[in-house]
Formats: sequence, structure tokens, C-alpha cells
Amino acid sequence: MAKYHQLNSLAFVAAAAVAAVGMLLLLASTTVTVVMAADADPIDDFCVADLTSPIILNGLVCVNPATVNGSTFAFTGFENAGNTNNGLGSAVTPGFAGVNYPALNTQGLALARLDYAPGGLVPPHTHPRATEVLYLVKGQLLVGFVDTSDKFYPAYLKTGDVYVFPRGLVHFQFNFGKTPAFAIAVLNSQNPGVQLIAPALFGATPPIEDAVLAKAFGIPASEVEIIKKGFGA
Repeated sequence: MAKYHQLNSLAFVAAAAVAAVGMLLLLASTTVTVVMAADADPIDDFCVADLTSPIILNGLVCVNPATVNGSTFAFTGFENAGNTNNGLGSAVTPGFAGVNYPALNTQGLALARLDYAPGGLVPPHTHPRATEVLYLVKGQLLVGFVDTSDKFYPAYLKTGDVYVFPRGLVHFQFNFGKTPAFAIAVLNSQNPGVQLIAPALFGATPPIEDAVLAKAFGIPASEVEIIKKGFGA
């Protein structure tokens, strides 16, 4: 009988151990999922991007640190206003690791200067890989985003105000004032991605079927064709 109880005890301990290991594996997989949801952490103090390298990575190749100095980390690309003489009346000047600010490589950040003529609009769009914080340096803006329950969160900003657009949600900025405005945006990914909603739907290549868009928007297919022509489709 004592031997029987001993075997039962050993079986219980083994079952508990298996359950504990299973729980640890579940927690580990959950942790990995969370970690992989953002830019990878840097493993060096810095990794200034080599924009001339032909090597393709999930990121950018580093230059030799011996060639880097203090001025490498300074950025002067926002000194001049962007050209807002276009149909939207807005201009976006990037400060991206892979474009013109290589010191941002591996730092998990991207910047942009946004200029708006009176009535200028940065149209509805999303950043699938980043949250955006907007600082209004000068002027007035109507901004807002729409959440996944289709609730709209508008705000009227004045000089010095800050607004956050949550990651992946549709948002816009509109200069309702009578003078030009400009803002600085900071995004928490070195490659946040951007998708403009209207061109994505009406200017896609190959084009989305008229019947799909007509039914989605509740408009005649003939109007879909007119809108598509506006986006060069």
C-alpha cells in the first residue's frame, strides 16, 4: 500500500511539473509576441545607417563608428518650410533613418515636419507600425482620429499644443486658420509606414473592382469611376 501511495505521489509531481512547463512556455510565447510588436532594441550605443550600402536587411547597415562625430547626430532638414503649393495645401518633410537622418537607425524613432497653407489638409491616413505625437509649432489645426468602434476624437489645436494619434488608427490634420501653420511629428518606429485611405482604395494597382467600392460606399459604379480618375486609376 505504501508503495502504491508513493507511485501516486510521483505521478502527481510529474503531472504538476508538466503543467508548470506548459505554463512557462505559454508565458514565453506571449512575451515573444509582445516584444516582436515593436522595433527591435539596439545592441550597440548607436548604429548610424550607411545609406550607400546595397545590402538589404530588416533595418539598415551601420557605418564604421570610427567615422562618426557629433555633427552626425544633428539634423538640419527642418529649417525650411515645405512647398504647400499643391492640391492638398500641405507638405511633409521627413526625418527618417532610411531617407535623410541616418543617426536614427535602430533608435526606434522617425520625425517629420508638416507645413499647412490656410485650408491645407494632411488627408486621412494610418501608420501601421507607430504611434504619432504631433507638436503644433505655429498656427491652428483641427486634428482627430477614428477608433475601431468608429468613434471620432476631434480637437482644435493652437500654437504650443500637443496631440497623440494612437498606432494604426485613421487620422488627419486640417488648417482651419487664415495663416500658415507648421508642426513637428515624432513617431515611435524608424519605419512607421503610411497609408493614405482614399488613394489606397480608389488608386490601387491593379484597381479594386467598381462593384466592391460602389457597394462599400453606397454610391453608383459611375461615381466610383469618376473618383478613380481623380487618383489616376
